[in-house]
Amino acid sequence: MNEEQRKQQTTAVGSTSSADKKSGQGKDFSQYFQTTYIPPDLKQAKKRGKADVEIHYDFEIPEDMREIGKGKKFLIRTYGCQMNEHDSENMAGILLNMGFESTTETEDADVILLNTCAIRENAENKVFGEIGNLKPMKQEKPELIVGVCGCMSQEESVVNKILQKHQHVDLIFGTHNIHRLPTLIKNAIFSKEMVVEVWSKEGDIVENMPRARKGQIQGWVNIMYGCDKFCTYCIVPYTRGKERSRLPEDIIEEVRHLARNGYKEITLLGQNVNAYGKDLEGMDYGLGDLMDEIRKIDIPRVRFTTSHPKDFDDHLIEVLAKGGNLVEHIHLPVQSGNSDVLKLMARKYNREEYVTLANKIKKAIPHASFTTDIIVGFPNETEEQFEDTLSLVREMEYDSAYTYVYSPREGTPAAKMQDNVPMEVKKERLQRLNALVNEISAEKNKAYEGKVVEVLVEGESKKNPDVLAGRTRTNKLVNFEAPKSCIGKLVHVKITDAKSWSLNGQVVETAEVKK
Repeated sequence: MNEEQRKQQTTAVGSTSSADKKSGQGKDFSQYFQTTYIPPDLKQAKKRGKADVEIHYDFEIPEDMREIGKGKKFLIRTYGCQMNEHDSENMAGILLNMGFESTTETEDADVILLNTCAIRENAENKVFGEIGNLKPMKQEKPELIVGVCGCMSQEESVVNKILQKHQHVDLIFGTHNIHRLPTLIKNAIFSKEMVVEVWSKEGDIVENMPRARKGQIQGWVNIMYGCDKFCTYCIVPYTRGKERSRLPEDIIEEVRHLARNGYKEITLLGQNVNAYGKDLEGMDYGLGDLMDEIRKIDIPRVRFTTSHPKDFDDHLIEVLAKGGNLVEHIHLPVQSGNSDVLKLMARKYNREEYVTLANKIKKAIPHASFTTDIIVGFPNETEEQFEDTLSLVREMEYDSAYTYVYSPREGTPAAKMQDNVPMEVKKERLQRLNALVNEISAEKNKAYEGKVVEVLVEGESKKNPDVLAGRTRTNKLVNFEAPKSCIGKLVHVKITDAKSWSLNGQVVETAEVKK
């Protein structure tokens, strides 16, 4: 989006005076809201084209904002997926380049940003709880900047609620204008007015933003943004916009940069990662082509998430089967084992097609671990349809699964369906599903006992600082005792004990594993 388009679409700053905030009186927020935000429109979103997305390489912190944070500290709380973690790294990089220092202590922060997730209602409730918790701190420390960003900020109802009920929030911005953070922070600091900048347009691709990565072992590499699938339960196409792929050369250079800096593992990110390249005009280039090039880069491990079965093509399978630094772990969300429910979800495949694809992947990569996502209690789901999900889990023998009770999201087609599965039924089904997933996971892990596996040591175990933890190439969590000097290295571990969700072992080699 160029500057003229931005000005036409959104008013960046809306103000409420300090006196108005104290008295509880002020602008008609709903009226103000309409001038700063265009609510998601299903029909318009589905008609959206691939034009009007530009790539910018000229990001820089304006000169008058490079020392604006000197002597001040920031804290970013991140909710949700790896994409949000990636966005938080960009925001942290920008703030550091503005002179701010990072802190983990709420009381020490001068700027607090809540980077939010809109996938499930529970995530939203947590954020609003935190917004409420920050109010007394804001009252005691008026100069504190409280900001809400991320996917929730792209929802009409959320922004309206903040504008009307949480006027101690200073800053609201969406997922498409993180590169505008210096200006937004400056406005929030100096004007002391509520700053709102939310774009309904998907946004451009902004390269060269500074990034403060967490650790030096694993790195996120975003390869595309947005999603065009429009599953009926999902808010992502509205909060993240249409699919936009980064250019291959920009991605490959970032991966090479991480390799040069000693990173041992990268994860390629996208809301629908294997749709990568479909929007690149004049190029016949997909995720399989990209990973075939990255496979040649000297970095030990390469992962990717999250896949959609509809876009998992034969070429990608062929490339993944080459192995090397492409790890043997496939996450393939199914959501339901019943074809009628899948149709209601608009998943664009049926059970048989999913099973055929999964078996093709398993045949090509026989030692791969296989994981998935499953929703229970979708509107109109019968007991028989839920049983189909259980039977699919048995057939696929997933190593693990992320399981959820259906949660309606305002603005999605599914939210207009009658949510006619009682909550007690949803919870009971979830318990049965989890019991089956745990049983199969335990069996899968049992097969590792006595084997020697390669483990990337990530750090201390969360439960015991004297124990180290890391993951296998198949993404299995392994706990073992070893010197702290092993952190960040690849070691060989013999598995001695298998649990449902993790493995215990003993180091048999502390030297770096050679390829």
